[in-house]
Amino acid sequence: MQFRVNSLELTEKIKKIKLLILDVDGVLTDGRIIYDSNGCDSKFFDVHDGLGVYLLREFGIRTILLSAKDSPVLKHRAKDMRVEEIYADAAPKTKALDRILKKYKLNDSEVCFVGDDLVDLGVLKRVGFAVAVAGACEEVKQSAAYITKKQGGRGAVREVTELILKSHNKWNEAVRIFEK
Repeated sequence: MQFRVNSLELTEKIKKIKLLILDVDGVLTDGRIIYDSNGCDSKFFDVHDGLGVYLLREFGIRTILLSAKDSPVLKHRAKDMRVEEIYADAAPKTKALDRILKKYKLNDSEVCFVGDDLVDLGVLKRVGFAVAVAGACEEVKQSAAYITKKQGGRGAVREVTELILKSHNKWNEAVRIFEK
């Protein structure tokens, strides 16, 4: 794990988190977009990321997807993961963040955002816990409090969800759900 802040400061930031906002392409996916001959797109998602998002919801932490693009595939994946909402075609993303904060009656410090590219910088610079995936561009990494070990679309979101649940002292309880 790569930290931009000391561990105690990081833990304190994470304890405040009530909402996880995820970029999609490059975070929930590996960044590749595949188009078929009809122009329909396909994306690769990691099943472990989905379970992590599901577990957050079980412990009262909502997840929202925030993407500069829209895709029918995104709606299917969001439904599978039981995310709260999708904000697609969002540009700039900070305007969507303002709407989200108002709707859920949260402040910036209660939000974790995971991003990977320049379009994510505005949100990353505002939230309480800013995360960059391992393959993010350098400017995003410099704006993040935490950089994942895993790549986007390859378990980075799961890594973040585990970090949140562990900081909230809920990880062992989450594991017990599956030991029955």
